[in-house]
Amino acid sequence: MKKHNFLGVILLGITLIGCGDKNKTENSLFTIDDSAFPAHFTSEQAVSIGVFNPKSKEIDSIAYFVNDKKVGSTKGAQKFKFELKDQKLGYQYLKATVYFGGDSSDATKRIEVVSNIEPKLLNYKIVNTFVHDSLAFTEGLEFHDGRLFESTGQKEDSYFREVDYKTGKVIKQVDLPKEYFGEGITFFNGKLYQLSWQEKTGFIYDAKTFKLEKTFKYDKDIEGWGMTHDDKYIYHSDGTEKIWKMDPTNQKLIDYINVYSGSSKIKALNELELIDGKFYANVWQKDAIAIVDPKSGAVEGIINLSGLRKFVKSKNAEVLNGIAYNPATKTIFVTGKYWDKIFEITVSE
Repeated sequence: MKKHNFLGVILLGITLIGCGDKNKTENSLFTIDDSAFPAHFTSEQAVSIGVFNPKSKEIDSIAYFVNDKKVGSTKGAQKFKFELKDQKLGYQYLKATVYFGGDSSDATKRIEVVSNIEPKLLNYKIVNTFVHDSLAFTEGLEFHDGRLFESTGQKEDSYFREVDYKTGKVIKQVDLPKEYFGEGITFFNGKLYQLSWQEKTGFIYDAKTFKLEKTFKYDKDIEGWGMTHDDKYIYHSDGTEKIWKMDPTNQKLIDYINVYSGSSKIKALNELELIDGKFYANVWQKDAIAIVDPKSGAVEGIINLSGLRKFVKSKNAEVLNGIAYNPATKTIFVTGKYWDKIFEITVSE
């Protein structure tokens, strides 16, 4: 077993999805020739696309598409070679439009592009341990201007608040309406953004006064989970392997990446934090953090935090969730749902 497969098991019970999808094509005249396709492709490879022509039609030309974008054409029945280096990880949809005798017909096939990166298993060291409200169902954790903020879930008990992490004292709290299940938060350009879980609604507050300024609806049929940002965009997870990019000016979801460890999707991504240009992501039901390349979606490192469990005393403690980077100390704060402690840690190879 390769090392990255072992590390992937730390993140979740892996389900391997094969690419050689023997799905039916849109017609019986032509099919894409997948006889030489590997089980999975990587971004370093190219795919040679050709068609089977069982009825021996005289082919004039073929136009080739990847994810509905035309990538080339050939005369006659020649194959077309397409480099995968610029494709995101995940499923790619191939289509060949075959022109023959004044008519045309489509053949389709799905392939899967996976990561060729072997994740590193990283070490952590506990620097400090602080008290955490064991009644807090933690969804989001973030430092802003040197202050720690937390958001929680559960209907009729969702809120975000500023907390003095050294004492556990609540400085200020804003409750969500009872019909909402709160999720991740992030600060961006003087605003605080907050997601809800299945209500497909987000909230925008003034970062200083916490006054609600706007609510918005998700423009995709997804759930809201974790949240973070860079200097231009907001990113959030939806409980799958996807991390979405959101335009904060209009709250439109404009792109996404799929997160893979080797040939395995890492599903159920939860709380997010962007640290030194990499996504740090909790994985629901796993006491581990995946470190993800924001461009490709490849998992580059894994922090196995299962050892923290022995220090958590609350009887109703649930999953690890909550990642906050403190740039002043260059340390990471982590906790979990209903945990009675927050841990300040450093990470190293």
